[in-house]
Amino acid sequence: MHFKIKNIVLLSALCFLVNQGYAQQKAINDAPKMHNIVVQLNTADTASWSSVIGNIKNIQKAWPSNLNVEVVVHGKALDFLVKDKTYFAEDIQLLASMGVKFNACQNTMRKHNITAEMLLKAAGIVPSGVVEVVMKQEEGWSYLKSGL
Repeated sequence: MHFKIKNIVLLSALCFLVNQGYAQQKAINDAPKMHNIVVQLNTADTASWSSVIGNIKNIQKAWPSNLNVEVVVHGKALDFLVKDKTYFAEDIQLLASMGVKFNACQNTMRKHNITAEMLLKAAGIVPSGVVEVVMKQEEGWSYLKSGL
């Protein structure tokens, strides 16, 4: 009789633990997926710049929450973030206010004698645009190439 009670208690405990594990796994699976997207922009083509803005707006429509977007600007695209040279300052400011990050490559800035003060307020700076893109991909971010 004592053996039977032990088995019942053990079986009950096992059922409880299995149920708890299932509940935790279900909670993890039901959590909204975070979408992380890194956009690489390295062309002087202003049509590509416009496309980046449009793509981000479309992504935000599809995923209005649980979204991280970082635009990494380097090479010939640097003017996209330069106050006196961009046509997209208002769009960039608006998207930045919604959490989109815009980062300029410091290597490109040095090459073109662009200082931080010359960039839009919404722009951040990363040491190397290419390295930033690679690091985001290594962290599991989705990659979107813009331009040529």
